[in-house]
Amino acid sequence: MIPIEDFFRNSDTNGYQISPDGLHISFMAPYQDRMNIFVRPIDAAGNLGKMQQLTYETERSVGGYLWADNHRILFVKDTGGDENYQLFGVCVDGTDERAYTNFPHVRTSIIDELEDIPNEVIIGLNQRNPEVFDPYRLNLSTGELTLLAENPGNYMGWMTDHEGKLRMATAIVDGVNTQLLYRDHENEQFRPILTTNFKEEVSLCLFTPDNRHVWAISNLHRDKAALVLLDPRTGEEIEVLYENNRYDVTTLSYSRKRKLLLGAFCSGHREPIRHYFDEEARTERERIQAHFPQQHVGTMGSDKSERKKLLYVGGDRTRGSYYFYNLDTDTVTHLADAAPWLSAEDMVEMYPVTYTTSDGLTIEGYLSLPKGASLVNHSLQNSSAVETEGSTEAKLSTSLTQLGLAGNHCPLPLVVNPHGGRPGRAIVGDFHQKYNFSVPVVMPCSK
Repeated sequence: MIPIEDFFRNSDTNGYQISPDGLHISFMAPYQDRMNIFVRPIDAAGNLGKMQQLTYETERSVGGYLWADNHRILFVKDTGGDENYQLFGVCVDGTDERAYTNFPHVRTSIIDELEDIPNEVIIGLNQRNPEVFDPYRLNLSTGELTLLAENPGNYMGWMTDHEGKLRMATAIVDGVNTQLLYRDHENEQFRPILTTNFKEEVSLCLFTPDNRHVWAISNLHRDKAALVLLDPRTGEEIEVLYENNRYDVTTLSYSRKRKLLLGAFCSGHREPIRHYFDEEARTERERIQAHFPQQHVGTMGSDKSERKKLLYVGGDRTRGSYYFYNLDTDTVTHLADAAPWLSAEDMVEMYPVTYTTSDGLTIEGYLSLPKGASLVNHSLQNSSAVETEGSTEAKLSTSLTQLGLAGNHCPLPLVVNPHGGRPGRAIVGDFHQKYNFSVPVVMPCSK
């Protein structure tokens, strides 16, 4: 019997990141019951050095952090839970801690870490008006703050180009509509270029390498969101780069080193759908996946050379593990497990299934059965049973009308958990604490 608390217990470490030069691994771990920042050197072979603690917060956990450069980490913390997060910096040897935005009753947000611009970040502060956040350029050497624009009150997001210039903004207008705004340079006022209603969405992703156009994910004039090329001066769609007839495009992949669009991705039913524009990126993905067959692998970050990477590896029966990967040697090093107290062998599998509603729509969902139960696929000629522990998912029809319990199993109770409207859809590789119990669970997923 597994204690129910084990399913919801926090991980001992999280927030893994890699330094820009690939020589350090950072993570969050508890110190006096609060999450703090630690770093460890790592060599090309994946050998870890002595751990160095950087922060010693005991009242509240560190709210988040990022690498400013090879030698300094930025982090945010609040006071007594007031959520007025302030920005601090500390060197990787634990020295020279600085307070960059130590302003009373003012909250700091990170707008852009400016990976390609040394010694600068763009932050948001509600110092001028507590109700809105203005963007500032922060010089990490001097602490100087430069106001980049005054938020009129409805600006909700900002985007820079590859030179670190603040060029686009997103605003809410008329309460429910979203407006995209653009300017050619930072001395110019923002001007609106496109307004969408609550049924439409155009999400800005990145400027193209020449800073002339913008990659965006848009569902304008289509049923599914697609990756498109926009003219930021007019808001006009220039070209559809990739679209899927069943699923929304959710993200893209870009190489800062090579200045190249690598791929576009969808959250599919059985697994993520990856469309590559670059064969080198496809080959790299295949090399990584070969180390972890039948598991879901995500890249959490990489160094600036894009040769050393942090990986998250998980599935439907584990909360996952963290790995260091060296592309030059094609080797992986295990860093930590998210929940080592849970064994994958004790968990149950999630089957991707579909069913048809009364009005004829096909709904995708996921089915979990009690451990030891098996299914039979009535659509197969031999009606062969498919064990939940097996690796024969390809033989299992996803239609619920063609599935039944194998053998002489008694009818089982059923729990149906409708999608609650979370921003993204679930996929078969997700681990769900709620669904590894003793009754069948059907979890429908939304678009």
